[in-house]
Amino acid sequence: MSKTETEQNPLSLFEFWPGSIFYTPIVLYWIAMGLKYRDLSIPTAANPRIETGGLCGESKSSILDMAGPIAQEAIAPYAVFASGAGALDRALAAMERKELSFPVVVKPDIGCNGTGVKLVRSREQLESVLPQFPNDVDLMVQELIDCPVEAGLFYIRHPDQPQGRITSVTYKEAPVLTGDGHSTIEELIMSDPRMGQVPQIYLPRLVGREKSVLAEGEVLPLVFAGNHCKGSVFRDGRADTTPELTARLDAIMKDVPDFYFGRVDVKVPSVEALQRGEGLRIIEINGVGSEAIHIWDRRTTLWEAYRAQFSHYHQTFLIGAANKARGWKTSGAFGMLHSWRKQRRLLASYPMND
Repeated sequence: MSKTETEQNPLSLFEFWPGSIFYTPIVLYWIAMGLKYRDLSIPTAANPRIETGGLCGESKSSILDMAGPIAQEAIAPYAVFASGAGALDRALAAMERKELSFPVVVKPDIGCNGTGVKLVRSREQLESVLPQFPNDVDLMVQELIDCPVEAGLFYIRHPDQPQGRITSVTYKEAPVLTGDGHSTIEELIMSDPRMGQVPQIYLPRLVGREKSVLAEGEVLPLVFAGNHCKGSVFRDGRADTTPELTARLDAIMKDVPDFYFGRVDVKVPSVEALQRGEGLRIIEINGVGSEAIHIWDRRTTLWEAYRAQFSHYHQTFLIGAANKARGWKTSGAFGMLHSWRKQRRLLASYPMND
């Protein structure tokens, strides 16, 4: 990190504003666009084969299931099983079907913001993790992709366009603590320029360990789920967008039927491989409800963030309107509300993410 970067505030002005404050202008913009198009749910037709277009309440696996052979080759292997009594046997059987071995990632099939994502390293850990989920919900077990670089790639293609484009590239970094042999975990967090300003994000995951002392040089990752509001650090990587990366992602996403708008979360061996469009392993494909997450880079201004948000949501209305004109249906305002309430109820029942 350069001297210039270290001299900057480690948090942006709005990075951890309450959602009710940051998203109010975006909600007002959505309402204004909905009135213009006489349908508040126009964006739900932007990805018409996905529930609410991927705005909320959609199944993660149902999106991945639509992928053709080109896209499937890039997607990290996964399987779905039901929680509740007998979940361990179902999970192990699902892993066997997909030839998955530990460690694996277990996460809710309907989720948001990394809630409930668990890194499971053994059968014994899986047995202890599964009862933390509510009964009778679908869970995904997915191969752990052991690549050092994780990125969110935002992809947009209009229905009448032969090629799509990448509008955002964001690197996700998991914060780590490095022990000095005498400071406690809590002291290390509080002394960090960034983490010390938002300890409430990290300390709840460390209950019972916060007074432990890490040996000198010992490294402790604090977050596994690559989500900003759960503590990951996001870096704007738009400068690394290349024709090769765009062409590769375009080929993959055109192999997912009628997918036009959303973020693809990937892991790659290196930044150079990403630039070449090589080695992409897809973890998730997110629809209308996803963001161009480069806005959470600490160097992004509030004006730049809102400009990016308004620009992307404008595209959802344009694409949704085009698909509606082609005969696709929107979910309707009540359909959106139903899916949002379903997702909200489920999120409240999931365990804390790793």
